[in-house]
Amino acid sequence: MERKKLYNVAVVGATGAVGQKMLETLEKRSFPVGELRPLASARSAGQQVTFQGNTYTVQEATPEAFVGIDFALFSAGGSVSEKLAPAAVERGAVVIDNTSAFRMLPEVPLVVPEVNAHKISQHRGIIANPNCSTIQMVVALKPIYDAYGIDRIIVSTYQAVSGSGQAAIDELREQTRAVLDRQPANPQVLPVKSLPKHHPIAFNAIPQIDVFEENGFTREEMKMVNETRKIFGDDSIQITATCVRIPVFYGHSESVYVETRKPFDLAEVRSLLESAPGVKVVDNLAEQEYPMAIDAEGRYDTFVGRIRRDLFHPRGLNMWIVSDNVLKGAALNAVQIAEYMVKSK
Repeated sequence: MERKKLYNVAVVGATGAVGQKMLETLEKRSFPVGELRPLASARSAGQQVTFQGNTYTVQEATPEAFVGIDFALFSAGGSVSEKLAPAAVERGAVVIDNTSAFRMLPEVPLVVPEVNAHKISQHRGIIANPNCSTIQMVVALKPIYDAYGIDRIIVSTYQAVSGSGQAAIDELREQTRAVLDRQPANPQVLPVKSLPKHHPIAFNAIPQIDVFEENGFTREEMKMVNETRKIFGDDSIQITATCVRIPVFYGHSESVYVETRKPFDLAEVRSLLESAPGVKVVDNLAEQEYPMAIDAEGRYDTFVGRIRRDLFHPRGLNMWIVSDNVLKGAALNAVQIAEYMVKSK
């Protein structure tokens, strides 16, 4: 029997929420890991993580830490990626980066394997993971785009606090207890930790994710616009987004309206979605069955429901899309890219 080839894998940001999910996903999907090298900042170096029943000590992420690495999965912030991803590539690693640092560079493929896996082979050492809210939307829209084309997308997101990292998860938990005990919420993280003003998230909805741009849209909203066009390779798609943070730990939900270029048959749309890779249709209104964040947590699929024709536009289509933002929106997508590359070798 031919021996299975193993690959040396580094996970940068291994102590963070997404880094932990990357380790978990590599293990659950039996990725052929030879040596695992968990990396993090100097502050987090020395902590321990577990993988395949073994305990590993987290090393400081430095350029030399990537010697001998085949795949480097980054999720430690854009500034870390900008500094260390090129160093990893110089030492022979393929970088799969979960930050926004390289997403819009023309020479860097922005990849969702179910949508544009063919772009992976065009990499020059770095492959970018799209934004979490973009990933789940394009997975669901891919079969519709292929069959009918898309002229316009209007999306409103309802995003879990885990999208802002462990500090936001902790803050939601602490604030919920505080509010129920009639104590001050004391917000310190959301909507953006680095800004001077913060808002409570417990029992609230914050219509700001990331900072505002000059056009009045947030950076998160513009990511959805620009990344969707790049992934589909179609700058003619008109997109508008409103992104909202809600008091949910895991799972982003999206209300998506699209106008197709060609007329569609609703039954065919449903059939296309049911057969699309990575998509699970949950749309049984008689039984009040539709996608919910609480059901998507910990699952790999992108869930689609509330599929219905618009009342006024003949080519208007409405749907509700839900996915685990830390899995398909981050860790799983990165591992799937690495898996595709392994299978292609």
